[in-house]
Amino acid sequence: MFGRVLIANRGEIALRIIRACRELGIEPVCVYSEADRDGPWLRHAEQAVCIGPGPAPESYLRIDRIISAAEVANVDAIHPGYGFLAENAHFAEVCRDCEIEFIGPSPEAMARLGDKIAGRRLAKSVGLPTFPGSEEAIDDPEEAVSLASEIGYPVIVKAAAGGGGRGMRIARNEEALRAGLESARQEAAAAFGNGAVYVEKFLERARHLEIQVLGDKHGNAVHLYERDCTSQRRHQKLIEEAPAPGIDPEKRDRVAHAAADLLRAANYSGAATVEFLMDANHDFHMLEVNTRVQVEHPVTELVTGVDIVKEMIRVSAGEPLSITQADVRLSGHAIECRINAEDPDRNFMPQAGLIEHLAAPGGPGIRIDSHARAGYRIPPNYDSMIGKLIAHGPDRTTAIARLRQALREFEIGPIRTTIPLHLRLLETAAFVNADFDIHYVERYLAGE
Repeated sequence: MFGRVLIANRGEIALRIIRACRELGIEPVCVYSEADRDGPWLRHAEQAVCIGPGPAPESYLRIDRIISAAEVANVDAIHPGYGFLAENAHFAEVCRDCEIEFIGPSPEAMARLGDKIAGRRLAKSVGLPTFPGSEEAIDDPEEAVSLASEIGYPVIVKAAAGGGGRGMRIARNEEALRAGLESARQEAAAAFGNGAVYVEKFLERARHLEIQVLGDKHGNAVHLYERDCTSQRRHQKLIEEAPAPGIDPEKRDRVAHAAADLLRAANYSGAATVEFLMDANHDFHMLEVNTRVQVEHPVTELVTGVDIVKEMIRVSAGEPLSITQADVRLSGHAIECRINAEDPDRNFMPQAGLIEHLAAPGGPGIRIDSHARAGYRIPPNYDSMIGKLIAHGPDRTTAIARLRQALREFEIGPIRTTIPLHLRLLETAAFVNADFDIHYVERYLAGE
């Protein structure tokens, strides 16, 4: 097992990894930007190294500075968390060249799956269902228009790298496709350093499901069943739950086992998520593979009892997975709300600034993953998520009731957050009855 691990991230995921390291007897080391100098998570690290100014391109995205920090701190491995460099194959390769273990897949496996175009090709080879679309990156607008005419509108332009809704544009006609192709390319290049995009069929009314999978360096792979991420706005997830309510278990199991086969085919070690859209017939259509730990991993941990972050660390150290597929059992239901420092009543305007007071909720089945506390000043440089509130119960009805009560108890100010919106969404008939699709939040916000 590693002696020291550097965490190349910030906020709640940095704190989550610190806790996992401590449980495994590992000394956690953090990097931080000047904007995060007073980050509450840093006090729990063994050592903290400043890597530059607040803007991410000058700090958390600087591979050279992170490697320098790792060498100064004499660490054995680097955990990238999510976002920033977590899905950057070049970063993983640099770590290997510097004889520092990257806690995640090999550069080769990441390239096979993290690049959405390559991932689609490999998925087809193991029998995973995919949408019709381009087999390679598309640069020529005429090629995109021709493909869209063949498969039919609407289509979606998607970045080959990265995630989080960046570099994505829905097109319902030729004019929108031409405009979306260029804007998606520019956004992808700015966000991920890779402007490659592709086009595939878009499903208008669908649910967003994802299968959590784990692999090791010994050829083992297991799935931890699915999460439902249908509650989202502009491709940004708001509420996630596990297991997904009201889906065909036979179809789910077949796709889940195929997702594990995909990791074996890619010789993949670490955590990954295979994402799907599901249509009204409960048929799955693969979107992409995320080659990192997901923001919403806690709901899977609560219903399976598997510590995903610790498994990532163990398998990177060369240990086999601590579980087999037969060990994975679902217990109850878990739902997560992302607590963002945004004002939903002002077009989700970010709310950087001082948290003057914060009273966290408690009670049976409640988990909070957050770095926020009273006296913490939220910097304007990064994603607005300041924590996650998760409720677990023996069934979905209980989990919803516990989550509602926890949201009512959660006090934070004077900044605005998405807590009031979550309370409203959890009371809608669409959510309660699981009669929703990926656009129901936007319809609700529009008053439809």
